[in-house]
Amino acid sequence: MGLHRLLLGALSPAGPRSRLTVLIYHRVMPAPDPLRPSEPTVLEFEARMQWSRANFNVIALADAVAGLKNGKLPARPLSITFDDGYRDNHDLALPILGKLGLPATFFVATGFLDGGIMFNDKVIESVRQARGDTFDLASLGLGTHPLRTIDERRRTIDDLLKVLKHRPQAERTDLADRITEAAGATLPRDLMMSSDQVTALHRAGMAVGAHTTTHPILARMDADTARREITVGRRRLQELTGKPVTLFAYPNGKPHADYTAAHVAMVRELGFEGAVSTAWGAATPGVDPYQIPRFTPWDRADWKAGLRMAQNLRRPGYDRA
Repeated sequence: MGLHRLLLGALSPAGPRSRLTVLIYHRVMPAPDPLRPSEPTVLEFEARMQWSRANFNVIALADAVAGLKNGKLPARPLSITFDDGYRDNHDLALPILGKLGLPATFFVATGFLDGGIMFNDKVIESVRQARGDTFDLASLGLGTHPLRTIDERRRTIDDLLKVLKHRPQAERTDLADRITEAAGATLPRDLMMSSDQVTALHRAGMAVGAHTTTHPILARMDADTARREITVGRRRLQELTGKPVTLFAYPNGKPHADYTAAHVAMVRELGFEGAVSTAWGAATPGVDPYQIPRFTPWDRADWKAGLRMAQNLRRPGYDRA
């Protein structure tokens, strides 16, 4: 038995003392993208999935939620999740998961299916295509940004996303469109899955979870609009899969900033069985099943990933809305 497996087993034994790790991914890239350095390539993703299978008991998130409720999780439990609904989830991640026999849950924002594009991708692709040494967005109240190097373009993307992320949704969309216009960019229309690909995920044995319709910051909208975002997105996924959708992921997912206790209560009242945030930490039996923490596995080296996951298991995941 490997050192990582022993360490993880000591930190997360079976039963009431078990601690659940939930991985969160967004994309799997066919090749390294210097403007998306945190996203794994298909080779890196397959290597991490093989390592995860060797060192954890990989279980479906729905089973993990049930185990949290009844205190019957296995030792070293781990669940795999994807957010947003990118096409590469179907094209690149699904074949690897199928080959390795690993279950995963895909949280899909339905409003971007069939050719849509999210605001963050508009910004990334605009900065990628912007010409010259600077990107002048002063007329939009967004300043002027250097573009001479890849590092400067990455920083420009980070700066713009931080400014836009928590703006009111209509304003955020408008600014992203105007940034695209300022860059003279041609946006891709194949970043997100088609409706048929969501159906294919379900038919392949993967779980499909709700992630709203247009990926808004729920804490920045009124209760009726937030409820509509959740219910309409869920309804569309149930139409595509023909099955109840029982799991939810809060968009952006940071407690207090992106969703509140009112949204937790809303998700519970709507009949979901569990929901996940983006707060780090491990979930223990008896934890609120509507605020399950998740972990971002960005380390490339196995030994670093193992140590960071062990550290994450020691975090109680108490950050709650």
